[in-house]
Amino acid sequence: MRKMKTVDLFCGCGGLSLGFQNAGFDIVAAYDNWKPAVDVYRMNFSHPIYEQDLADTQTQTGIKDLAPDIIIGGPPCQDFSSAGHRNVNLGRAVLTTTYCDIITSVRPQYFLMENVPEITKKDILADVLERFREAGYGLSSTVLDASLCGAPQSRKRYVLVGSLGDDDGFLQKYIESNLASAPMTMRQYFTKIGYDFGVDYYFRVPRSYNRRGVFSIDEPCQTIRGVDRPIPSGYKGHPADPVEIGPRVRALTVLERSYIQTFPSTFKFEGTKSNLNQMIGNAVPVKLAEYIACAIIEYDKTRIK
Repeated sequence: MRKMKTVDLFCGCGGLSLGFQNAGFDIVAAYDNWKPAVDVYRMNFSHPIYEQDLADTQTQTGIKDLAPDIIIGGPPCQDFSSAGHRNVNLGRAVLTTTYCDIITSVRPQYFLMENVPEITKKDILADVLERFREAGYGLSSTVLDASLCGAPQSRKRYVLVGSLGDDDGFLQKYIESNLASAPMTMRQYFTKIGYDFGVDYYFRVPRSYNRRGVFSIDEPCQTIRGVDRPIPSGYKGHPADPVEIGPRVRALTVLERSYIQTFPSTFKFEGTKSNLNQMIGNAVPVKLAEYIACAIIEYDKTRIK
């Protein structure tokens, strides 16, 4: 297998990078503009990470000079997310256009862009898809559930992969053929990595008390968000909770949240609790990234014969 030179944009603390590195890609550089995540990334990878604004033309020239085979990245998604305000005018959504600018300027053979599924309802996606096609990219897109890709989490992500000179849909069968037949549960994953959670239920603060807050570890975890809190004293329970709040229920720790995002126990995290929760919640699950990377490898083998 050839080792594709890879650049990770909006890399955060490194979920995409680690997944692609585990699959055999050669990460040559990463970029982000949030220092707490950059500091954590730098602790865990030997290649350079640049704390720079990707909208800056000098930064974009530097990426071009690296001559990557593939660019990967997840432009910040808060303005599209169902957990956010869903307002594409807040300022960060423009970074999706910035990502498109970089791809169409650098012109790597492949690119990966991941985001929340809500982006499919936004005009900005149609605009960048048109620009990618005009630049000569064939496109494959799908919404993947991380719990079918090796992560114990009900987390759906929009995945767009482009390849220069290819037809639309080129990756579809490769990305769908290895999906698990059933979602991975927290208990299955914790058993696999040798971690004892200690209880059978966990609490996640609901967005409103009209929703349940207690969940079983015998199902995939609810989506890991960028914020988390202890069990609040005001939580009175919900009819759908499998058990009442008590000794059989507890909140997830920061480290457990990283495990559910499939970061290994060897991955180093340092920083404030709020910053760590945000960077872990914003990360692409490592196993989901690795799943996508393996699909690209399988396709690339057929392409270069």
